[in-house]
Amino acid sequence: MNATVIIQAAEKIVSLGFKDLGYEYVVMDDCWSAGRNSSGYLIPDPDKFPDGVAAVADKIHAMGLKLGIYSSAGTLTCARYAGSLGYEEKDAALWASWGIDYLKYDNCYNQGEEGTPKLSYDRYNTMGKALNATGRPILYSLCNWGVDGPWNFAPTIANSWRMSGDLFNVWDRENANCPCSELLGLDCKTPGYECSVINVLNKAVYYPSKAYAGAWNDLDMLEVGNGGLTDSEAIAHFSLWAALKSPLLMTNVMTSVDAPTLSILQNTAVLAVSQDPEVSSATRVWRYYVEGGQIQLFSGTLSGGDQLVLFLNGGSTAREMNATLTDIFWNDGPGGTASEIQGTWDVYDLWASRMSNATAEAIIDGSSNATRPINMTALGGSESVYSQVPLPATKALMGSKVGTVKPNGRVTAKVQAHGVAMLRLREVKTNDEL
Repeated sequence: MNATVIIQAAEKIVSLGFKDLGYEYVVMDDCWSAGRNSSGYLIPDPDKFPDGVAAVADKIHAMGLKLGIYSSAGTLTCARYAGSLGYEEKDAALWASWGIDYLKYDNCYNQGEEGTPKLSYDRYNTMGKALNATGRPILYSLCNWGVDGPWNFAPTIANSWRMSGDLFNVWDRENANCPCSELLGLDCKTPGYECSVINVLNKAVYYPSKAYAGAWNDLDMLEVGNGGLTDSEAIAHFSLWAALKSPLLMTNVMTSVDAPTLSILQNTAVLAVSQDPEVSSATRVWRYYVEGGQIQLFSGTLSGGDQLVLFLNGGSTAREMNATLTDIFWNDGPGGTASEIQGTWDVYDLWASRMSNATAEAIIDGSSNATRPINMTALGGSESVYSQVPLPATKALMGSKVGTVKPNGRVTAKVQAHGVAMLRLREVKTNDEL
């Protein structure tokens, strides 16, 4: 990781169209510094950043993007570079002077200042106050791996918080380092590390109510396109992170993104769910164990009265999955019955209009004839889809209509093994209501 790599990644984020879809931060991780000077200020590694970090920030900003940096709430970072514990005010002021827009703040070498929520809160709050004192808007990404229940205190001091240990590019695997299996009597609320996609998901489902606008549960960075996941698993991973409103942080080598990866990361209908102004996370309605894994139903409120429905098939074979409107609107009715939620609803499949590999290849190759996804940034994010007005953007932001469900009917979908069906419901209005 050096200035050249960061700038090249930013150039690809722009040229491939990711910026137009709402991806806006380029975040440097560990290993960027060369220690502290005699005054106690951090120094960028001169070989990696010959012109300094501020010069990189200027170039990133000129592209219309924002720059993030990394440190740890300890004496050292996880790679044993200088940490920020005890230097919070100096580090925050320095980063602000460089034009930094985002801080990932890790938990290594914390000098034992954890073990109770109060200890963790005090340590991370010190940096939060230091960032605010700079007067520069800096997104604060708290990364203490779910230790001491950050969902209970981080919403008051940070913009996002990791609620589990590090995610690995593995779909579903029992791992003693990251326990999570009620069937085996293992506690899914223990953070752990080396966690699979399903493992992290089954930890995150306990805390959807903790997130709100400007404060999000962070299920860790995306593993789409990094190997280890099948296409169906990668689609499911991306869909679930979007539905649960986790920050979507790509970890790809941007100069070598392939077509299937680009077509997943640039699905505008799924990104519209992630960017939905309603903000609220989808919640799990039910879960059952089947051969090879679990099947689950998630449901969530979207702006404009729309409803998100996500079927997860963690089993080893494809299956038809279904849910009643009572299931889907379970949280909306009195006492959790949703008995009065009926009506007629059009059903849209958010993956039915997935970009073809040929289109993705044309974008990657820079073809002048490439058909780009609709510019969501120019539309003011995804808000146009909630106006209920037919727009050319509607299909791109809603996927393809695949059916209608009437009162007392069921929403059904064929779901691939280790895959999802991600659907959007829009109520059919009568002429008198239009």
